[in-house]
Amino acid sequence: MSIFADNIRFLRGKRGLSQHAFANDILIISRDRYSKYESGRSEAPYEVLIKISKYFNISIDLLLTVDIRKYPLEDILKLPDNRIVLPVVVDQLGNNSIEIVPQKASMGYLSGYSDPEYIENLQRITLPFLTNGKYRAFPAQGDSMPPFKDGSYIIGKFVESLNDLKANKSYIFVTLNEGISYKRFIGRNGQVLSVSSDNFFYKPYDIPLNEIIEVWQYASGIFPEDFEPENFENYNLKDLIAQLREDVQKLDTKVSHEIIKSKKKHL
Repeated sequence: MSIFADNIRFLRGKRGLSQHAFANDILIISRDRYSKYESGRSEAPYEVLIKISKYFNISIDLLLTVDIRKYPLEDILKLPDNRIVLPVVVDQLGNNSIEIVPQKASMGYLSGYSDPEYIENLQRITLPFLTNGKYRAFPAQGDSMPPFKDGSYIIGKFVESLNDLKANKSYIFVTLNEGISYKRFIGRNGQVLSVSSDNFFYKPYDIPLNEIIEVWQYASGIFPEDFEPENFENYNLKDLIAQLREDVQKLDTKVSHEIIKSKKKHL
């Protein structure tokens, strides 16, 4: 028996349809032919897969790879390109279950974000003050994510549409080129998003829309045991260096212009 066979039998039952009614009235095929798909004795061709997908409003990817019986269909978040974010899972007290992407395997997230088995195997925590949404914890890396540093985790709430992004709010961007990054959203300009680091040592930059895999809005943070807020002063020093560098560049440009003007006068 295949996942697909189990899924279509389950979905048909949820709609209260007999095999005959579903085959003849919806798929326009014989009951005998359909029964072979449901028993796993035969594989459905593309045109039948498309009809089943449209009727139940569930992507073909989901029908073929995920045991839908495990998840409440109304809670599954489906993305336009058939990728999925698994449904909100709660514990016995009703608290959301938050998957933790491990530090050592963060790059593996790029290949596992759409794999239900990968997501299911992630460790989970619950925080009672995070409700009404899908949350996931991502590792902070480097010094471009203050006040987060190595060993910290940034908890994000899944953003279903880029239209929901708000200027000056912080987000976790999962992209093809940079992987996982924590940035502040500046604005959208055509087919790119402008973002910046809270560490002003790093310049703002643009992210092409076609490189974006997922976006999660900052919701909370988990800091390591040795975290000290005063460490943030290190970033102020970098800010000062960045400002000095900018002032030197402006001065250099101004001197260059003066030299050019002087040469023109002597010609």
